[in-house]
Amino acid sequence: MHKKKHTQTSTRWTSRKQVSPDPFVKRHSKVYEMEFLRIRFYFVLFFLLLMVGSLIARVVYLTIYDRAFLQKQGNARILRSVKIPAYRGMIVDRNGDPLAVSTPVDSVWVNPQDFPNTYANVIHLQNLLHLSSQKIEHIVRSNAKRQFVYLRRNLSPQVAKQIQELAIPGVYLQHGFKRFYPQAEVSSQLVGFTNIDDQGQAGLEMAYNTWLEGALGAQRVVQDRYGHIVAVIAGIKAAKPGNDLTLSIDNRIQFLAYSVLKTTVERVEAESGSVVVLNPKTGEVLAMVNQPSFNPNNLPRHNYGQFRNRAVTDMFEPGSTMKAFSIANALESGKYQPSTLINTSPGWLMIGRNRVLDDNLNYGTISVTQVLQKSSNVGVTKMTLSLPPAHFINLLRSVGFGERSQSGFPGESPGSLVDHRWRPFELATLAFGYGISVTPLQLAQAYAAIANGGMKCPITFLKRDEPVQCQQALRAKTANEMLKMLETVVEIGGTGVRARVTGYAIAGKTGTAYIAGKHGYDKENKKMIASFVGIAPVSDPQLVVEVVVREPKLKKYGGLVAAPAFSKIMDGALRIMNIPPSVAAGSH
Repeated sequence: MHKKKHTQTSTRWTSRKQVSPDPFVKRHSKVYEMEFLRIRFYFVLFFLLLMVGSLIARVVYLTIYDRAFLQKQGNARILRSVKIPAYRGMIVDRNGDPLAVSTPVDSVWVNPQDFPNTYANVIHLQNLLHLSSQKIEHIVRSNAKRQFVYLRRNLSPQVAKQIQELAIPGVYLQHGFKRFYPQAEVSSQLVGFTNIDDQGQAGLEMAYNTWLEGALGAQRVVQDRYGHIVAVIAGIKAAKPGNDLTLSIDNRIQFLAYSVLKTTVERVEAESGSVVVLNPKTGEVLAMVNQPSFNPNNLPRHNYGQFRNRAVTDMFEPGSTMKAFSIANALESGKYQPSTLINTSPGWLMIGRNRVLDDNLNYGTISVTQVLQKSSNVGVTKMTLSLPPAHFINLLRSVGFGERSQSGFPGESPGSLVDHRWRPFELATLAFGYGISVTPLQLAQAYAAIANGGMKCPITFLKRDEPVQCQQALRAKTANEMLKMLETVVEIGGTGVRARVTGYAIAGKTGTAYIAGKHGYDKENKKMIASFVGIAPVSDPQLVVEVVVREPKLKKYGGLVAAPAFSKIMDGALRIMNIPPSVAAGSH
């Protein structure tokens, strides 16, 4: 028992003695540990020095050998290429009075990434821009990934200044131009208008957009982190302003024609109306107005036909104004003279199963001049049917019917003059203005050929400083005879007596035509077009004025509706142009 205990105790002691560290081993372990730490220290130090050396070498390389890279990266953060808006050319009348000008404006835009979308900022913008807070928040949120989006275009200078004074981060102003039309609705359909990007959308603004628009410029600028321009470095490309456009329009005659037409349309409660004033010797359009009109400075939201220039786009059957060319065709044939007698009894004429009437009047036997003066349907029908149809059609084409005037106006209609085998009744109705469709401009151009000795001049909306080449459409003798015959229309006993102008010899023709609908001509409701085309002074024609009034309700006929309007416009235009009276006072 005792031996066993002793043995166990010895064993425990021996075991403890074996695991106790040797002082020599311990001392060497510490040496190894210190050596390892020293090596690691030098390795880390070497690595750090290597990194620092690399950085220094890179800095030296970039600053000495590759400076362009650093400059490029720096410039990319502060330099910007900014577009310079170009000034759109002015549109002026023949006397230099402005019809369309460009004024400087500012547009407000936002960078959604920089804009603090707070309640205060949104309310400030809402009050100045007249946008709802929901609209502003929608614009910002829906374009969150973009850096540029417009909030409002073409601000007034006062609002732009207030926006700038707010100094809201991410909200900036962009300079540009906005079109302004001093004459407003007086010349709106003629001049046209531009869109928000200053591009022509209608009228002469559209027709001459390439000529009027300028070329954008560009400049290099320094911007801060908020997008503000700190300095202008250099101009890359100078903005090139557009070219000015001088029209043939006389603003004084334009305003006169517009005022008279508007009063006439309102007085007779008409649906619409147009006036064209031409210089027959040059083909220049001196005035062109329409009713209803619109203000291009404040475009209506809904277009109810106000935008189109009815004088060049809308067609109508000319009625009795066509008789001047039916009779000119008779004179051109050599078979008829102004004094040739025509038997119109008993006031009507049967052509097959169709009847041609003289409004239940029997003029009896009258001269060719009186046929025109009294506007006899029977008289012109008899003359036209006695001549080859092709001659009449060729004459109508020679004075400009059935084709565009080549004025270059957008949307101009060619009218309608169909080539086919004209049956007798169709030819008869053509002789007094049915079966053919014309525009007011075409009809005015045709009468200008009569006024200009038979010469048809190309129509233009631009001022002509050089003589123009005109084409012979009628013989000079025929044109002169027609002038004298048309003069009798405005004398006592003629249908156009209300077109007279005191002190001037006037030549012209009334026209009244029923309007065709889905079921033929509406004679029951008497939907008509009343017109008058006149020339003055007869001794040396300087002006052609045409008045067309569509669907007048209170008065129907050209002699009652259009002739008085013509008289006022022609009277004022002759005096504006300082054309001396052609007859003694009291003669008219």
